[in-house]
Amino acid sequence: QVQLAESGGGSVQAGGSLRLSCLASGSAFSFLNLGWYRQAPGKQRELVASINRRGDTNYIDSVKGRFTISRDNAKNTVYLQLNSLKAEDTAVYYCRGTIGVLTALSGGYWGQGTQVTVSS
Repeated sequence: QVQLAESGGGSVQAGGSLRLSCLASGSAFSFLNLGWYRQAPGKQRELVASINRRGDTNYIDSVKGRFTISRDNAKNTVYLQLNSLKAEDTAVYYCRGTIGVLTALSGGYWGQGTQVTVSS
């Protein structure tokens, strides 16, 4: 069993930066595909950024060039660096690990979420 715990959310002004961290328990971390998702009020949860076991990354168009996902297998941690934040980035951000496909929302392991609020 893997447990994930996010940290690093908060409130910033537009144009600011935050760094989210997600610490995993257990020894399976290096085998997981990892993703950061977000869910804004009244909207569906969406996959924002992903990094697979090999370290290949992927982003949705709206965050390309502003967000960076990375992983440190030695620390069992996945990060999401958020730069040039916009009001529309406001959401609860979740990390998830799975041996399956990240675009399918079922299965795998989820963190409890961390709130990011960007004021314009």
